[in-house]
Amino acid sequence: MDINSDMGEGFGAWEMGNDALLLDYITSTNIACGWHAGDPARMKKLVEMASKKGVHIGAHPGLPDLEGFGRREMAISEEDAYNYVLYQAGALKAFVNAIGKKLHHVKPHGALYNQAARDMKLARGIARAVKDLGPEVILYGLAGSCMIDAAKELNVPVWQEVFADRKYTKEGFLVPRSQAGAVIENESEALNQAIDMSRNGKVTAIDGSEIKIQADTLCIHGDNPHAVEFAKKIKAALI
Repeated sequence: MDINSDMGEGFGAWEMGNDALLLDYITSTNIACGWHAGDPARMKKLVEMASKKGVHIGAHPGLPDLEGFGRREMAISEEDAYNYVLYQAGALKAFVNAIGKKLHHVKPHGALYNQAARDMKLARGIARAVKDLGPEVILYGLAGSCMIDAAKELNVPVWQEVFADRKYTKEGFLVPRSQAGAVIENESEALNQAIDMSRNGKVTAIDGSEIKIQADTLCIHGDNPHAVEFAKKIKAALI
C-alpha cells in the first residue's frame, strides 16, 4: 500500500511544517506547483528532500486560484484541464529531472480533483496530460471515479486513491468539505477506515451504507496538526 501526502502548500523553502517530518512515514509526495499554493523555492527544496528519503515524487496541480486554495470549482474545458496539468506538472518535472530523477505521478488538487472525479471530459484532459508527461508517469485519482475510467481508456498507468480522514457519499465520492461531518476528526475512526479500505476493500459511507472500494494509495493530509503521529500509526498498522 502506497501512502501519499500533499506537500509544499505554503511559500518559500523555509518553515516546512509537517512536510519534512512526514517524509519518514510516507512513500509518495504530491508537491504543489504554484497555482493553488507553492512556489519554485519550495518545489525545489521538497524535490531534493524527497529524493534523499527515497520517496516517490509527484506533481499536485490545481486550479489557478491562490485566494481560494484551489477549492472553488471553476467552469473549465477538457483542453483547459489538459493545459493546466501539463503546465504545472511540467514545471515540477523540470526540478525532478535536474537532480537526475523521474517524475513518478500526478495527483490533481482540490476542486480540480473533485470535478474530474465526476466529469469524464475533464478526466480525459487530465489523463491526456499525464500520458504526454511520459509513459512511466502514474495518475493518482479517486477510486472508482471518472479519472480511473479515463486513465484506463487512454492506457495511462493509474493508482486508485482512498482517504483516511474524509467521509464518502453512497456513490463513492468525497463528501464536500462544506458539509458537516465531511472530515473525520477522530484519529481512531480514521485509522479504522484506512485499515478497512486497504485490507477489506470497503468503506462505510456517511449514510451508513457500505461500498466497495479499491485502495492502491492512501492519502494523509499533511496540514493536520497531528499528521505526523497519525502517519506513524497508519504505517505501523498497514505493515
